Amino acid sequence: MSAPVTERTQSVGDLLGDVTRDMSTLLRQEVDLAKAELREEAVQAGKAGGMFGGAALAGFLTVLFLSYAAWWGLSNVMDQGWAALIVAAFWAVVTAITAVVGRSKLKQLREVLPRTQQTARQVPDALRGR
Repeated sequence: MSAPVTERTQSVGDLLGDVTRDMSTLLRQEVDLAKAELREEAVQAGKAGGMFGGAALAGFLTVLFLSYAAWWGLSNVMDQGWAALIVAAFWAVVTAITAVVGRSKLKQLREVLPRTQQTARQVPDALRGR
């Protein structure tokens, strides 16, 4: 003989309360997980940023000393002032080209933001079923 099966009955309100509590717990745990992952990624990004900073400093020093070498080398065939002016003019052209390219990239970035804002405004309507 088997033991009698007891049925557990709950009201719809109790069931909805359980579902709401479980969803709340799930969302809280997901947010906590996302925070932990973001913290870990921020640490890794900080380390990578430090390495890029060191590389940028080394690159700057390389360019500086190569510029001094070019200035010194050119001063063997011309006056030292003219040699310095040629090296400075070269870097002025490089600066201008880099600034123009950077500015065009920035304009492209700004063109993306309005579309992102528009789609972000549509999310609440999509959740409501519109």
